[in-house]
Amino acid sequence: MNWESKPETRTSHLEMKRRRLGRRGPEVSALGLGCSGMSYAYGPASEAESVATIRSALDLGCDFLDTADEYGQGHNERLIGAAIRGRRNQAFLATKFGLVCDHEGVTIGRNGRPDYVHKACDASLQRLQIETIDLYYLHRVDPGVPIEETVGAMAELVVHGKARYLGLSEAAPEDVRRAHIIHPITALQSEYSLWTRDPEREVIPTCDELGIGFVAFCPLGRGFFTGKLGQAEFGDTDFRKSLPRFQGDNFSKNKKVLLRLQEFARRKECTPAQLALAWLLARSNNITAIPGTARVAHLEENLSAQRVTLTQPEMRQIEQILPPSSFAGARYPEGSPFKPKA
Repeated sequence: MNWESKPETRTSHLEMKRRRLGRRGPEVSALGLGCSGMSYAYGPASEAESVATIRSALDLGCDFLDTADEYGQGHNERLIGAAIRGRRNQAFLATKFGLVCDHEGVTIGRNGRPDYVHKACDASLQRLQIETIDLYYLHRVDPGVPIEETVGAMAELVVHGKARYLGLSEAAPEDVRRAHIIHPITALQSEYSLWTRDPEREVIPTCDELGIGFVAFCPLGRGFFTGKLGQAEFGDTDFRKSLPRFQGDNFSKNKKVLLRLQEFARRKECTPAQLALAWLLARSNNITAIPGTARVAHLEENLSAQRVTLTQPEMRQIEQILPPSSFAGARYPEGSPFKPKA
């Protein structure tokens, strides 16, 4: 195949794979849609194109939509609410609470207090223009509040019909276990990709043991595994500009490692992004992924990753040529409010 030509990305006849969130959760599309970049983190995005992307996802059977109240200080939830109007029954909607921003939209801390749980949920429901959130996550565990108290308040939301299922994001295994005793945790969301393999040590095994679905966010390394990023593209409002992996010598070293994935993708006649997603889905049937995009073309490329099949020898080869130790830089800078508990 000529690498200059475009790999297959047509989705008109693509059968969407579906997976259950944990042992007792609902079925959702194996690949969902992360919506944060439509309002936040990666610079300006077209609102019209973002809405078109959400609606195209639903048209294609990609029903697992992910957002948070923090994304654009509520803008992302309002955007999704408008995009799914009249199509609520086609979407499985997940949103998050617990990260607190200042008046300029800068994330400055966490809040897991029980009274805030109810306040945040009511605000999200209003912005989304829905009656019930399908999956309500705690965005980050508040170290100043026992997890039992936070999840206890979240459980009250289920009793009142404001949430169907509960989840945690970037929570440590001990917190997951404590939370699961208070109320069944349906899904745990954590960053997981070829260059972020940390969850394999304890988090994913804990989810498997307890019957909790694992949801991988940033499965394309915040766009790194598309093979299309250059440092010059990171504007002042691009979150990646502050991340060690995308800075200076770290980014240059990581780009060299990426060449190995690009070469493998050439042989598989797919894009690097499709290969990265296919690898992740092949790791376990208990894993779903929510690659983010604000463009229809990128959505279609991502969903077409389901056509890429990998043998066990190919899986081992990918992991051998791209070990996590080959990438340079930490996920977050020191002191970041996003940095999970060690």
